[in-house]
Amino acid sequence: MINTAIKKLVTYAFEKGIANRRNKNFFINRILEILELPQYIEPPEEFSNIDLSETLKVLIDSVTERGIIGRRQSDIDCLKAKLIAVFMPLPSEVVDNFKKLYKIAPRKATQWLYKLSQDSNYVKKERITKNLSWMASTKYGKMEFYIDIAGENYKDASRRDSDYDDYPRCIFCGTNEGYAGRDNYPSEQNLRMIPITLNKEDWIFRYSPYGYFNEQCVAANAKHTPMLMDKDIFTKMFEFLNIFPHYFVGANSDLPEIGDDMSFHEHLIGGYYELPISRANVEKYYTIKRYEEVQTGIVNWPLPTIRLRHQNYTKIIPLAELILNKWKTYTDETVNIYDRTNAEQHNSITPIARKVGDLYEIDIVLRSNFATPEYPKGLFNVHKQFMNIKDTNLELFDVSGYGILPIRLMDELRAIAKCLLSGDDIKDNKLTFKHSAWIEKFIMDYDDISDDNIMEILQDEVGKEFVEMLENSAVFKHDENGQAAFERFINTLSA
Repeated sequence: MINTAIKKLVTYAFEKGIANRRNKNFFINRILEILELPQYIEPPEEFSNIDLSETLKVLIDSVTERGIIGRRQSDIDCLKAKLIAVFMPLPSEVVDNFKKLYKIAPRKATQWLYKLSQDSNYVKKERITKNLSWMASTKYGKMEFYIDIAGENYKDASRRDSDYDDYPRCIFCGTNEGYAGRDNYPSEQNLRMIPITLNKEDWIFRYSPYGYFNEQCVAANAKHTPMLMDKDIFTKMFEFLNIFPHYFVGANSDLPEIGDDMSFHEHLIGGYYELPISRANVEKYYTIKRYEEVQTGIVNWPLPTIRLRHQNYTKIIPLAELILNKWKTYTDETVNIYDRTNAEQHNSITPIARKVGDLYEIDIVLRSNFATPEYPKGLFNVHKQFMNIKDTNLELFDVSGYGILPIRLMDELRAIAKCLLSGDDIKDNKLTFKHSAWIEKFIMDYDDISDDNIMEILQDEVGKEFVEMLENSAVFKHDENGQAAFERFINTLSA
């Protein structure tokens, strides 16, 4: 059985085009070394359409049963990566082939690299399919929601900025390429990166192993340097689009509570995907003095968003920089906006950019992490009444209408459905009691609840609550006072 699994694994690598058939004996001997086996007897059968997951399971079971490794998921994942890494082309070979394909078409190069990342099991497509996702109609258009089960352990490991003595220092560092992994740190042996240049700096491009959507990628500064939202961010984003015009690109804010957990290493996030915010319409256009040629408008979106468009991105950058600088130093006490308190900066942005035909387009979402005693996590962040749905900060994807929701919510929604169908009291169940106020808001609107529609109802209501949460987190609210304050800020751009 073990010999069959070895042959299947080698056949898989040949089928996927990862490895050259001329190296067959070398590959087999490397696998024997990893599995601590003395010999290999090749089965006479030929195999095709190999199930990688089942094949790896046989090999892993052989090792765990002999006590060579433990049964922790981290140990198993590291060994899987080590087995696949036997076949992986060298990083230099990957870069050379990427460049060759890129000359034909950028899309062709990224498709090849993403396929390699999937076939090598770096992008964990089998685990990703177990996640829960859905779409919900809202007054701002369709929004999308995602509950990530597969990547939680990976994210826990990556949310660390290690000391200089640790290696690699963080999950975005270039030193991860080929790293074997360690306790509480994932194996990156089958990771391959592409060097790129942004704003005359060395950066590295790679795919996310547990991406939320197709070809989710990260570009990270080659130096371990913290996120900084300044004028250079726009140049880096637009140059990324020049390299990968078929992708969107975005950046998290650089301040605590409104940024992400990996702000210790400068990075951009992108992918071959249309985020919900990109489908939102402009509800009002403005002409900004000295920047009349740049199309400027306010997006119909829960969070205050300014959209800039032009065929030449160098025309957009000065206006985007003006918006950023004005916002960083902006105070309007009538709506509780303070640029800083006790020397702590509060205002920043979440930018998301894309190409639309021949036009460059960027959405600049205005953010603030100003906190009060009543709202210590932020006046413009997730408040307690919404934490039954989401209890973490609003990051890039949330802001873009792609809600990343906690794992616990999957079991809680199922428990709510069971209670509603059986007539049990929501408040008596430990999984559902925190949702009682939310359920009371909408349950009387539905006369016919059944097994066939209960989950769809709950998912739609999650969408509505998520939108309300975003509106509540807006620095300029969707009321007369808030919109007048937004208008005052826009007017400062022409001053």
